[in-house]
Amino acid sequence: MTNEYDQYRPPEPPRRRRRGGWRGRRGAGGAEGAREQPMVPEAEFTSYYDRPIVKPPPWENPIGAYLFLGGLAAASGMLAAGAELTGNARLRRNSRLSALGAVGLGAVALVIDLGRPERFLYMLRTVKLSSPMSVGSWILSGFSAFAGVAAVAEVDRMTAQKLPLGPLRRLLQWVETPAGVAAGLFGPPLAAYTAVLLSDTANPTWNDAREYLPMVFVSSASLAAGGLGMITTPVDDAGPARALAVIGSACDLAATELMEQSMDPVAAEPLHEGTPGKLLQWSKRLVAAGGLAALLGGRNRTIAALSGVTLLTASALTRFGILHAGIHAAKDPRYTVVPQKNRLAKRRAEGIVDDSITTAD
Repeated sequence: MTNEYDQYRPPEPPRRRRRGGWRGRRGAGGAEGAREQPMVPEAEFTSYYDRPIVKPPPWENPIGAYLFLGGLAAASGMLAAGAELTGNARLRRNSRLSALGAVGLGAVALVIDLGRPERFLYMLRTVKLSSPMSVGSWILSGFSAFAGVAAVAEVDRMTAQKLPLGPLRRLLQWVETPAGVAAGLFGPPLAAYTAVLLSDTANPTWNDAREYLPMVFVSSASLAAGGLGMITTPVDDAGPARALAVIGSACDLAATELMEQSMDPVAAEPLHEGTPGKLLQWSKRLVAAGGLAALLGGRNRTIAALSGVTLLTASALTRFGILHAGIHAAKDPRYTVVPQKNRLAKRRAEGIVDDSITTAD
């Protein structure tokens, strides 16, 4: 008899008829038993039904664009608030408009990923402090409202008060400064919450980077906003933008190194391999080059603009690289199981064997 599973069975050598029937056969340790072929193949590192242990997030490039644009908007709002407090009108205007444009494009990218705009509105039905997504939705909404008010005031001023505002113009002039400062206060949590959103998951790479990933995102957003400020603002008024770009570049390189050193070597592999590894490697190079150019040649208009483009590109590569590294890590069970075993071995080596996680066995 044959069946469909015979194709998976290893071939057996032909058997010879022996005298004496069953009495003449030797035991399992004899020559006959030694010729038996193993029926079960060697075990391989895999998961049940070849399915990922951790479900990969269904996020694609629109989420990467949202991560980049949200950080850019947040840091631009902070830069605009600083320019407002120091009386730098040109930098304030350009940073306010940049913040509104970036957060608007980021919202479009977010809606494209969600599929329907009302899905974002559903998040505003309640406030759940234990949910980074819920808190982040409110942070994004608050920042957008304040940045929008400040940007409308700038546009009205640029058009010589030709916007059809009517009696609202006086109110707008009264709330312009408070709105700009409020947008700056919402900037840091907006720049950091997406990192918390990624790391507060079971994704092995994102979760293992939770200690320093917010620092990476905030510093990456800062250098991007500084770079955009150098592009849009004359060098005489772009001093704070240059300083933000240089400081953000140094902090980004340091935070990225600390993040990678703090991670399990296996969990950090997706950050160095494949397409994500290439993106992050180029990001580091561009951050160093852009920051150095801003420091040494930022007072030259051409060099400042080239430095700004370089830093914007580096920040985008950072967000896309980390996003795709996490997606790749979730698809391979190795990145989930091996770091767990390493953490278990570390706890046992430290003598922690009497809790619900670690046992002596």
